[in-house]
Amino acid sequence: MGRPRQFDEEAAVESAMRVFWRKGYGATTPQDLVDELGIGKGSLYNAFGSKRALFERSLRRYGETQAARLPDILEGPGPVKDRVRAALELLLETDLADPGRQGCFAVNTATELASSDAEARDEVRRMFARTEGAFLAALEEGQRAGEIDAARDVRALASLLLNTVVGMRVLAKTADGRAQLERVVDAILGALKG
Repeated sequence: MGRPRQFDEEAAVESAMRVFWRKGYGATTPQDLVDELGIGKGSLYNAFGSKRALFERSLRRYGETQAARLPDILEGPGPVKDRVRAALELLLETDLADPGRQGCFAVNTATELASSDAEARDEVRRMFARTEGAFLAALEEGQRAGEIDAARDVRALASLLLNTVVGMRVLAKTADGRAQLERVVDAILGALKG
């Protein structure tokens, strides 16, 4: 009979997520995970099966927690343009407040693995689709309320907003201050006026 686990598996996934987010999948070693999680290699493999399996759980955790924040704001109350601004400013504030400028785990994963890893690409694609869908729903609501011109192609605007989010997350990694990112937010909101 095996010994019972001496660690919180969900907390371990959260810790592993931070390592993969910071270092990327390829640069993260099993030893990095063992050191971060504070467990032995045997426990790591017994609990999660492989580095890859732990990475997949970490990426899903990110989608359930971090990536869900933007749709939550977009689905909230208030004028649509205010919600879009609040969502984009949340990203700006989050990224600039991070001293390590890690960016977005989903965007980082897309740039590292999308061309070679179908499972990772599909998981990131689901996160991006959720974000774009939240933008689309908000914009459609804005059209119904008269905030956004009914002649505008809100599907195209939602795709533009997703592209803006991805670009902002990359740009924030190298931005020298907030002015450039604030200009992006102002410009994209200007594009909604149509």
